[in-house]
Amino acid sequence: MFGVSACNAGPEMVSAPITGYNHTSAEIIRFSINGAGGPRIPPNAGGGAEVCCGALPLQWNPGVRAIIEWDKDPNPYGPIKRDQYGQILKEALVRHSAGYSHHTATVEIPKYAEQLCALQVHFLPCDQVKVSTTCFTPENPNYPDKAYFKVKEPATCSNH
Repeated sequence: MFGVSACNAGPEMVSAPITGYNHTSAEIIRFSINGAGGPRIPPNAGGGAEVCCGALPLQWNPGVRAIIEWDKDPNPYGPIKRDQYGQILKEALVRHSAGYSHHTATVEIPKYAEQLCALQVHFLPCDQVKVSTTCFTPENPNYPDKAYFKVKEPATCSNH
């Protein structure tokens, strides 16, 4: 099994920037692809920050997988008590962060051609995650993952 690693792509590896898209009402506090980190992504947002780099084998094969880890805040707009100077109170932050959750998933890396442009991580409802290796951005008519942007978040998830 191959996975994505940090930016030191070897002679048989190619590196690609990492972008995240959050298709949920939770906030993705942080994420990584086999240790190659991604930024915080607000609810129903993403694509703005690209970080370097994930690495994949130069030639795609059916065994290419990645381990995605992420932490999320299910209540990103919940009130956090502040002092008279506007500073967040430590005990309020501790109470709020107690609701954070950690997730791990192993996903298949879809087939990519000779040119690997980016690793796009899509955080979907019900703690599902998908990875794309497309050279297109969501604004491009040839973007293959437009369906992710139309996914509706259910009131409850059957996998919880």
